[in-house]
Amino acid sequence: MVLVVVLLAILAGALAPLQSANAELFKFWQQPLWTVGWVYLSGLSGVLLLQLLFRQAVPATQAVHAAPWWAWMGGIASIATTIISLMYAQKLGSGMFTGLTLTASIIVSIVLDQMGWLGFKQHAASPLRIAGGALMVGGVWLVSKF
Repeated sequence: MVLVVVLLAILAGALAPLQSANAELFKFWQQPLWTVGWVYLSGLSGVLLLQLLFRQAVPATQAVHAAPWWAWMGGIASIATTIISLMYAQKLGSGMFTGLTLTASIIVSIVLDQMGWLGFKQHAASPLRIAGGALMVGGVWLVSKF
């Protein structure tokens, strides 16, 4: 089971740079909010199609009310990353943009794990984990220079 989860995480990571294709739509439309609106409308359409296939039940009211306030903020963060991606990914190039976003994600993830924030199991920011983050920074530098 762990192998399947790891492979799915790798797939998600491999698909992430492809989201920069939204930048191509933005290039023609020159309207970031309309472009993002289309991205999320098409995504919602995909989710609704998946719902027709899998037929998941609506979450119980008690479960909806039990979620902490910050659990509802992922969509807002997603909008910000989508707008930034569609406006700047092509200017930086896929390697540089993906490297920067992935490195920032790793560094923030180390902090989230260290603090146990957002419901993550606490995982110490050991010297080797910090070194891994530093190596990511070095990797971005190499991608940007060569």
